[in-house]
Amino acid sequence: MESSVTTITPKIDFQNELSGLFGLHGKVAFVPGGYGGIGEAIAWGLALSGAKVVIAGRRLEKSEDLAAQLCDAGHEAKGIALDATSVTDIKRAVQDVMHAYGQIDILMNCVGTQKEQPLLDVTEAAFDEVYEVNLKSAMFLAQAVAARQIAGGNGGKQVHLLSVRSQLGLRDRGYSAYCSTKGGLVMLIKQHAMELAPEGITVNGVAPTFVYTEMIRHVMENDTFREGLLNRIPLGRIADPKDIVGPALFFCAPASGFVTGQTLYVDGGITSSQ
Repeated sequence: MESSVTTITPKIDFQNELSGLFGLHGKVAFVPGGYGGIGEAIAWGLALSGAKVVIAGRRLEKSEDLAAQLCDAGHEAKGIALDATSVTDIKRAVQDVMHAYGQIDILMNCVGTQKEQPLLDVTEAAFDEVYEVNLKSAMFLAQAVAARQIAGGNGGKQVHLLSVRSQLGLRDRGYSAYCSTKGGLVMLIKQHAMELAPEGITVNGVAPTFVYTEMIRHVMENDTFREGLLNRIPLGRIADPKDIVGPALFFCAPASGFVTGQTLYVDGGITSSQ
C-alpha cells in the first residue's frame, strides 16, 4: 500500500523568498535620537541597507550634519529637529517626514537619557526628565507613527532602544529612574505589539548593556569599574556601537516579519549569567 504525503504549505521558492530578508530598499526610516553613539551607528546601518533615513533630535545642526554625511556617501537622508518630550513637536516631526517622503515604514526610536542619583537623593525634577525622555516619548512617538502606518495600510516596524537595565538592577549605582523607565518600556512594547498586530505592524526592542560611546567615556576611564564590568560579561569585552546595529536591523527588516513584542538583549551574555 502506497503512503501519501500531505503537503502543508506550497513549495517555497527560497531563492526569491529569501533574497530580500534584510533589504530595506524603498523603505523610510524615522530615527529619533539618531545622531549620537548607538543611534548614529544604526542610522548608518539603515542607510546601507537601502532605507531613506530621517534623523531627528533636539539639536538640528547635529541631525543635519549626520544626514549630510549619509548623503555624501550616496544615501538618501534628511535631518530634522525634534523635542521628543513634547507631543506637539512629535506630531510636527512626523508630519515633516510624511511631507518629505509620504510614508513612514520604520520607527527606530533611539531616544534616551540617564540621571544617576541614589534612591535617597532622587529629585522630582530628575525623575520627571528621565521619565519624559525614556518612556513618555516612546509612547507618543509610537502613537504618532502608528497612525500613519495604519493609514498607509502596508504594516510597518517599530523598534525601541532599551537597556539590559530594563531587566537587571545595578549594585552601588543610582539607577532608579533609568531602570524603572526602561522596564516600563519593555511592557509598552508588549502592549503596543498586541494592539498593532492586526494592522501588520511589529513592535520590538533592542536592549544593550554598556556600549562604548562618548556618553560613557568618563565611566570607562574608571579602571575599577571597567574591570568589574568586564568580569561580568561572558564574552569578555565592552560592546561597540556596531554590535547593536545588526539586532536593530533584524527588527527593521522583513526577516523579523513573524516576531513581535520581543526584547533582544545584546549584552555579551550578562542576562544569561544572572
